[in-house]
Amino acid sequence: MIKINNLSKQYNNGFKALSEIQLEIHKGEIFALLGPNGAGKTTLINTICGIVTPTQGSINVNDYDIIDDYRATRSMIGLVPQELTTDAFETVWNTVSFSRGLFGKAKNDQYIKEILHDLSLLDKKDNKLMTLSGGMKRRVLIAKALSHEPQVLFLDEPTAGVDVELRKDMWKLVHKLREKGVTIILTTHYIEEAEQMADRIGVINHGRIILVEEKSKLMKKLGKKKLILDLKTPLEKIPEKFQHYKLTLNNSGDKLEYQYHASETSEEICNLLDDLRDHNIIYSDLQTKQSSLEEIFVDLVRKQ
Repeated sequence: MIKINNLSKQYNNGFKALSEIQLEIHKGEIFALLGPNGAGKTTLINTICGIVTPTQGSINVNDYDIIDDYRATRSMIGLVPQELTTDAFETVWNTVSFSRGLFGKAKNDQYIKEILHDLSLLDKKDNKLMTLSGGMKRRVLIAKALSHEPQVLFLDEPTAGVDVELRKDMWKLVHKLREKGVTIILTTHYIEEAEQMADRIGVINHGRIILVEEKSKLMKKLGKKKLILDLKTPLEKIPEKFQHYKLTLNNSGDKLEYQYHASETSEEICNLLDDLRDHNIIYSDLQTKQSSLEEIFVDLVRKQ
C-alpha cells in the first residue's frame, strides 16, 4: 500500500530529520512505528501525507506518487495529528461533515452518524468543540480523519491524554477498520498498545529505520526469557558446578533465576533441572517470564 524508497529530509539549518528510509507497508495491516522523542516519526508521517516536502527519494501510495499524484494520494489518506487543532466555535457534526466535503465526497449523513456513534460522539454532535474535554477532541480528530473514507489511516499518538475507557473504544474502532481493509499506521508511547495491536513493528531512531519485523518474530528473535525457581531450602551462594549456567540468586537466597534467549532450545533447561536434582537442590515452584516489547525496544535504542 505504501512504498518508500531512499527517503531523506534535510532542513535549511542542516538538520537531517530523515535519512535514506526504505520501507514498505502492506495493505490492510496495522503497522506500529516506534521511536524515542525526536526520532523522526512525525516527520516521516507528515512527509507521506504531503505536509513535509522530502529532500530526496520517493513515496508511492497504492502506486500513486505523493508529489506527481498529490490529489489522488491525499484523498486515500486520513491523518490524526498529535496536536489538538480544531475550530473551537464549530459543532462536532459540522466539523466532521466539512472535512468530508473538502475531499469532494458527496454528503452522507448516515456515514457521518456511524463514525460519531463508533467514537461515542453521537450525543455530542451539536456541541461546540470548545465545550469538549481533551479526550473528546481527540475523538473528533479521528472522526475528521475518517470522514472521507480513507484507505490509509495515520494515528500519530492517538491516545495521548485519553483515559483508559476511551482508549479501548478507539482500539475497537481500529480493529473494525482493519477488517474493512483499511491500512493503519500508528505511533505510540504506550508500547503495550503496539504489542497488543500491531501486525508489524518498525523502530526509527535518529531519522533511520533500524528494524522492521513481524511482532511475533521480533518477540521470539529478540526476546529474553527467565526461568524462576522457588527453592525449598535457601542457598548462601550458587555452587561452583553451576557457574556455566549464568544463574543469579536473590538476596534472601530462596529464588534462583536462569536467563536464556527465547530462540534457544529447551535442552539446556532440562540439563539444568537434572543437575539441580542430582545436587539435591529442590524447588517448590517454577515460572517463566518473557521480555515485553518495551524492554526489547529500549534495548534496541540503547544499543544503537
